[in-house]
Amino acid sequence: MTDAATGVRSLADRIADRMLDASVLERVVIALVATALALLIGAVIVAASGYDAVEFVSALVYGAVGNVSNLAFMLRQSSMLILTGVAVAVAFRAGVFNIGVQGQFVVGGFAATLGILFAAPLLPNSPVSAIPLMTLAALLALAAGGAYGALPGMMKAYAGANEVITTIMLNFVASGVVYFLLDAYLRPEGAAAPNTEQFPDYVGLPGLVFESPSFSILGLGVALLTVAVVYLVMDRTGFGYDLVTSGYQEPAAKYSGVDPKRMIVRTMTISGMIAGLAGALFAIMILGYYSDPSTFPTFGFDAIAVSLLAANNPLGVIPAGLLFGGLDAGGQYIGFTLDVPSELVDGVIGLIVLFVAAPELFRAAGQYTSLGGDRE
Repeated sequence: MTDAATGVRSLADRIADRMLDASVLERVVIALVATALALLIGAVIVAASGYDAVEFVSALVYGAVGNVSNLAFMLRQSSMLILTGVAVAVAFRAGVFNIGVQGQFVVGGFAATLGILFAAPLLPNSPVSAIPLMTLAALLALAAGGAYGALPGMMKAYAGANEVITTIMLNFVASGVVYFLLDAYLRPEGAAAPNTEQFPDYVGLPGLVFESPSFSILGLGVALLTVAVVYLVMDRTGFGYDLVTSGYQEPAAKYSGVDPKRMIVRTMTISGMIAGLAGALFAIMILGYYSDPSTFPTFGFDAIAVSLLAANNPLGVIPAGLLFGGLDAGGQYIGFTLDVPSELVDGVIGLIVLFVAAPELFRAAGQYTSLGGDRE
């Protein structure tokens, strides 16, 4: 090996060592610096394209946190991305690739909607009925999302099916079947679109801090509580240890008495349950009814990037979800207020994501290769 190659290798080892040993605070600082650098480069690209770079960056920031309404929308998007991001992280952390969170999200929201619409006439027409109705909706969403997640888990564990392919296909199955049921059986008479009836007025989460019809701080609370529960289970319990071990060290899991196949099914079930809960929150907090799934935001797909940016760490999903929620809100605001091509907006946002993700990708490379030297 030449001296130059040796020097490059030595430099890469030192960088990998430093990245692998970085504290949480240092990693946050790195992410903030990466974001600022990406915004600077993005501004140069915008200016080179003939648009006002200062106005572009200002609108991106203002669209996320510029006023109470924008902040509420940003937190709404972030709440959904945190929940779906945790759903992805559970599976990925256990070595199972759940690309079907969007389908589990759709099925969970649909089950929650059915619970509310069919149970509401059986209860008094009173705000008191909101709690049992939303509780029923959440339970049905957990069950439906979990069952829909368990299906590809069983196909992988007991039939050797590739979970990436099966979960992707099941996304389309979920959207198609739900659309058919909405259009054929649940569309109100005379309705132009395949929507269900509106939920009763008293069904919904109170606005509390934000006076927004589609966001409640309680929705963000649900997302954060879910993160806390998942983190405690995966990092502080024997079940969580077995779950991760069965995905990455199957022989060791078998030796310790864990059934890897059964654990794959459990992992996908838990992942699907969280995605289903996100669907229920979407139906109750944002929609207030249910509609054609093809018109829904792609929270389940965006959650893959959120989870990867967080290194599949449940706690890391929170800042990653807030970042993606802010970029989503800012990008939409630019689309409404500035005459800037959407392709340019998407390109700058993608650049920001790339810059923020690069340090974590380097850490992952150092962790799973020989970069950084021998690590105990």
